[in-house]
Amino acid sequence: MNTLVSILLPAGILGGMGLIFGLVIAITGRIFAVRQDPLKDAVRAVLPGANCGGCGFPGCDGFADALVAGKAPVNGCAVMGAPAMKKVAEILGVDAGDTRPKAARIMCLGKEGCVDKFQYEGAKDCRAAYALAGGFRTCEFACIGLGTCAKVCKFDAITMDENGIAAIDPMKCTGCGTCVEACPKKSIAVMDLDIDLYAACRNSHKGKEVMQVCSVGCLSCGICAKSCPFGAITMIDNLPHIDYDKCHECRICMDKCPRHTIVRTKPIRRAKINPEKCIGCQLCKKNCPFGAIEGELKQTHFIHDDCRGCGVCLEKCKKGAIEFEEVEQ
Repeated sequence: MNTLVSILLPAGILGGMGLIFGLVIAITGRIFAVRQDPLKDAVRAVLPGANCGGCGFPGCDGFADALVAGKAPVNGCAVMGAPAMKKVAEILGVDAGDTRPKAARIMCLGKEGCVDKFQYEGAKDCRAAYALAGGFRTCEFACIGLGTCAKVCKFDAITMDENGIAAIDPMKCTGCGTCVEACPKKSIAVMDLDIDLYAACRNSHKGKEVMQVCSVGCLSCGICAKSCPFGAITMIDNLPHIDYDKCHECRICMDKCPRHTIVRTKPIRRAKINPEKCIGCQLCKKNCPFGAIEGELKQTHFIHDDCRGCGVCLEKCKKGAIEFEEVEQ
């Protein structure tokens, strides 16, 4: 009997203690439970999960918290894409804002055009090189070319080309801006993905000073602005700035630039007329700023090969008889 009691008594005591501790833990868990915000959960479910930090917050969870708190814009995540941005905006009951996709662009045309002021043999890091007298490039705005931007890119969108200049794959780039922050020269800019023409130079000095340090930099000559038939270019701080609401992507500025500093990102396009739809009204011919369209009244018109692809004719045609085709060049 004593043996049975000596066995059951400790077991009962331990069982009772376990029951008490279990109840304490359960009650404590209920009292101190972290209650999830269903709104945050709904927003977080839409976010891409890249955790790239491009939004300026610690990962997608941090961005979701900021969105729900009203401390971040819906379009603050470049990875998300327009449909997801609109979904988040619907969840939060706010305006989605600008949902156009973005991509980074290199604002420098190359190592070959830029003079080096000394031979650098230090760490293969742009920030380390920049700490040494502003880097080894004579042009203070030039890409250093040691690939720090490529190292920090979480989407493998940046590689270094044979000239030692960063090259960005716009189809992989999300426009998150991490590379912009990492570049000590700020020779990278984030733009709308659908932008075609831009000036790939940030040297804001006058022409003579630019010529002393680079053979491809902008000379601030203003020829691009003077030759633009749509008045889309103005010179600000010795550099051309393109108003994309006015730009028709005719490439006149690119062709006229003596340094070829203005570059394009899209295939060259040309207008063509569908003869089955054309009624010969001559609206396209009268409005073409380049005289590239011919045809008699009430006769099918045709477009010369020197069409600049500006799209004015397409806008003026009432019959939908004009469309673009890409030209291999």
